[in-house]
Amino acid sequence: MEANNWDTIGSEIAYENPWIRVEHRDVVTPTGNPGIYGVVKFKNKAIGIVPIDEEGFVYLVGQYRYPLGEYSWEIPEGGGPLDEDPLEAAKRELKEETGLTAQRWQRIGRIHTSNSVTDEEGFIFLAQGLQQGDAEPEETEELRVRRIPLQEAVCMVMRSEITDSISMCAILLVARIWGI
Repeated sequence: MEANNWDTIGSEIAYENPWIRVEHRDVVTPTGNPGIYGVVKFKNKAIGIVPIDEEGFVYLVGQYRYPLGEYSWEIPEGGGPLDEDPLEAAKRELKEETGLTAQRWQRIGRIHTSNSVTDEEGFIFLAQGLQQGDAEPEETEELRVRRIPLQEAVCMVMRSEITDSISMCAILLVARIWGI
């Protein structure tokens, strides 16, 4: 493991809400020069799920993403408290966003979503043996659900129609597992 070659001289909280804390840090860079760094500390883990049925179809969730100012197609995803088992968060998020439950779960990846400015850690799950139920979206979510072939989801990633980082990683990981 490589050593940390940054020195933190001071740190203060610039902003905080229930989901993130933004820190302003005075640092000494690896070249020995003084500098500043902004760090976004997440209060939840990122959780992404690729639900795939017996016919090889995946379920995507569409919603307007306020920070981007555009509509986004993604895998079902959300946040899980730092002290919660990521699998339990995945089960909850899949049910909330799609109404689906799964009999079989496999953790297939761990990612850092934007490691140049955040500490956000993400976990990716494959969900199989799906059963349909009623979705329970949060009050801030107005979701549409699509069922499409896995190959089409891969094509959407390759055409930059799916741009969410955890969704891109997850779909490509599942495609590799399924030999696509």
